[in-house]
Amino acid sequence: MVRDDPRLMEAKGIPVAEVLDRIGVTGLRAAGAERVGPCPLCGGRDRFGIHMRRALFQCRKCGIKGGDQVALVQAVLGLSFPDALKWLCGDAPAHIDPEELARRRARARAEEKRREEYEAKARRHAIEDAGRIWRGALRVGPDGGMVAQYLALRGVVLPEPWPPVLRLVPSHAYVKRHGGAAIQMHLGPAMVALVQLPDGNGGAVHQTWIDLSRAKGKACIDHEGAAQPSKLVRGSKKGGAIRLITPAGADTLVMGEGIETTLTAYAARAVPGAAYWAGVDLGNMSGRMLREAGNRYSGRPDMDDDRAFVPPPWVRRLIFIQDGDSHPAATRAKLLSGCRRAMALRPGLRAQIVHAGDGVDLNDLVTPDE
Repeated sequence: MVRDDPRLMEAKGIPVAEVLDRIGVTGLRAAGAERVGPCPLCGGRDRFGIHMRRALFQCRKCGIKGGDQVALVQAVLGLSFPDALKWLCGDAPAHIDPEELARRRARARAEEKRREEYEAKARRHAIEDAGRIWRGALRVGPDGGMVAQYLALRGVVLPEPWPPVLRLVPSHAYVKRHGGAAIQMHLGPAMVALVQLPDGNGGAVHQTWIDLSRAKGKACIDHEGAAQPSKLVRGSKKGGAIRLITPAGADTLVMGEGIETTLTAYAARAVPGAAYWAGVDLGNMSGRMLREAGNRYSGRPDMDDDRAFVPPPWVRRLIFIQDGDSHPAATRAKLLSGCRRAMALRPGLRAQIVHAGDGVDLNDLVTPDE
């Protein structure tokens, strides 16, 4: 059989860098043990990655992938396995049909365009849906109501002013995709928060389903025996934040990952006169990190990521709250990446990380025991 050909080991022994050079792959940049960049087949920007020792490669756009040098040649040059093996080992250079190669690359580019258009359409729909949810939600305040009661169960009693980005949907459907279909798994009251993009426009809503009969106020949602998270985000959150409190003249921004964590710091007046925003999730706060050989959590931002959160120009001091109830090394590396990104893009800004304590998030310190 062809795959038992002794030349296969020879082909797999060729350095990946040499194979890339021979097939004309350019524009890749180092990312630890990998190189990433535009796909040599479809051209997808920053979608292609290859491990320089193991030869594992994949494009997240057109879908080409494989695990060795022969597969790489097959994918990029459009050759069969036997011809790719001949091409690599050089004993009988294979004929590469330029017209077929052009057709393959045209199909890949067309597929990438279709996927981009689909993703853009889905993103627009999600943003529109988030806007409908937000406009239909009820304004609330500190004088009572389910949102204030929920926060009180979390140990948070807010001073004035009340965050204007918090609202209530008294009867809100909890919908997730399951088995390829959108399924309503729960119906009940939900606190919704507006996620604002860098331009100030709403991009998403953060939804927390609540049940005031439970100790911590969060609804218990179950679907076919599997527990579901009580929080979902609908819309486009990348680069955005939940702008809870922004006093006039503030130059310090305190940011936690979640609403409750950030409001705990605000209620305690941790930094008087500061703005308090929630970052939605760690990935948004940190942005994409660079990969380094032998270091799983580099803490170094990939500055080509233009969709990560960056504080506005008025921020001169940035404080990230590090919760202690998740993987400590990974969490700190992500926050460090976000701090370094902010300082690189906002000259003169000072950034720091404040740790809530091992095994807890900041809100755990004020939430009453069950």
